[in-house]
Amino acid sequence: MSDKKKKAKLIILLGIIWVVVTLPLPWMINNPQVSDSQFNIILSIIGVMSIPFIMLGVAWTLKPELTT
Repeated sequence: MSDKKKKAKLIILLGIIWVVVTLPLPWMINNPQVSDSQFNIILSIIGVMSIPFIMLGVAWTLKPELTT
């Protein structure tokens, strides 16, 4: 049971790291030309684009033999 909890924590950690790394926050926050609506649109696009990569990481974590 603890092995499943470790894998779940690892998957959550990898998902959070992926989303944080893909966000261009310094560029968006420090730029006065980026409005709130543009900021929200960019965040939603990044979120949607991150879903397949997070799912791929989950699949490879659960079944590492898929990588070979």
